Amino acid sequence: MAGPLYSIPGSTAAPPATVAVEADAASAGALESARTVGAVLAQTQAGAVMDELDRDLVGLAPVKARIREIAALLVIDKLRLNLGLSATSPTLHMSFVGNPGTGKTTVALRMATILHRLGYVRKGHLVAVTRDDLVGQYIGHTAPKTKEVLKKAMGGVLFIDEAYYLYRPENERDYGQEAIEILLQVMENQRDDLVVILAGYKDRMETFFQSNPGFRSRIAHHVDFPDYEAGDLLNIAERMLGEQHYHFGPGAREAFVEYLDRRLRQPQFANARSVRNALERARLRQASRLFSEPDRELTSDDLTTISESDIRASRVFGAPLSHEK
Repeated sequence: MAGPLYSIPGSTAAPPATVAVEADAASAGALESARTVGAVLAQTQAGAVMDELDRDLVGLAPVKARIREIAALLVIDKLRLNLGLSATSPTLHMSFVGNPGTGKTTVALRMATILHRLGYVRKGHLVAVTRDDLVGQYIGHTAPKTKEVLKKAMGGVLFIDEAYYLYRPENERDYGQEAIEILLQVMENQRDDLVVILAGYKDRMETFFQSNPGFRSRIAHHVDFPDYEAGDLLNIAERMLGEQHYHFGPGAREAFVEYLDRRLRQPQFANARSVRNALERARLRQASRLFSEPDRELTSDDLTTISESDIRASRVFGAPLSHEK
């Protein structure tokens, strides 16, 4: 992830801001008077976001169950607050661990929306960064970079991918520790206005937490993202094709199943990310195949069909033990 991601702001052509403020106030008032789980879910539409997560995200049953548990805790805390039973803001910082392409960023985006709808963050936006967005290259550069990112993320969710790269103990002059100290301070002192999600490989994140106990003590929710099964990857592939108005032609689906079987046994497989890349290469082969017949009148079916040959031209079929580039 190269830089920040932001939610799309509303249209400036909307009715006067006072109307929106009054609507928000009315909604907040209704939420504060809620006495049932159903009332909270209906007024915030948080349940709809979780249903969308179930529907739109393939597989990942344990992740979805964990997100529902977190949402359930937040809803119950909201009801407790309404009855005057608790006034303490819950700790919402999280850790998402798993291999690349397992949906961590997608779930983080949905989590930001859920937190916003339940009133735990002021905005529904997510800012996604890596070490390069936080750590400077020279003395005095890191603090301004980190603080600028935090300023953009305030009121929402800060997603730090490959968070373990912030800490490089082998380099005594590394400036990552300065970014870590600033993050820890903000995570503690402004936890009611910012949720931080640290993400990365499970084993590296464990080492990172052992080296930085301050982070571990501030993370309340740990979510494990498992690798996808072959059947789920095929489902993801067909969804990706459908979103771009493509489909598998005769024999192509079966060829892609064989592709997945071979590719899963090779190194550096990145789950849904690798599936997307494989389909992009298949689209390139389809385009080249059609381009080679300049006088042929192409039909809609020609332009939307990925053929078996487009799949089987992959290097994976010729060199099963090597990584396709």
